Amino acid sequence: MSKNDAAQKIISQNKTARLNYFIDDTYEAGISLVGTEVKALREAKANLKDSYALVHAGEVFLHDLYIGPYSHANRANHDPLRVRKLLLHNREIARLYSKSQEKGLSLIPLKLYFKNGKVKVEIGVGKGKKLYDKREDLKKKDDMRYMERGLRSKQRGD
Repeated sequence: MSKNDAAQKIISQNKTARLNYFIDDTYEAGISLVGTEVKALREAKANLKDSYALVHAGEVFLHDLYIGPYSHANRANHDPLRVRKLLLHNREIARLYSKSQEKGLSLIPLKLYFKNGKVKVEIGVGKGKKLYDKREDLKKKDDMRYMERGLRSKQRGD
């Protein structure tokens, strides 16, 4: 476990992203939030499941990221599904734009976490998997689990 990993507190993960996409590259981005959104994230009220990122006019935006309303807020609470701007360097935005223009590639948020008090999003560039690819991955996972069980029982002397 490296020094940077110890400072991360994961808020939410998109567990189905690696099942549905081949992830090639990952990028760490900051995210532009309002105060009640940060407080709601500290309560872990976020869902990345159906979210995606788009590059528009030289900026990257995160769509359909659900951040639930803050429990102690009044009428000034935020919109749970508003479009949020991601904070990246210009060269990273240019690279993401060129990759997003390639056929079949998408920008998928993989996890949302706190790093040194700041909210960060890990974005992956991925290509969608076909049904047979998903089945193959699940089969490999089951086989590995079966082998691990077999090794554990031999180590115990069963």
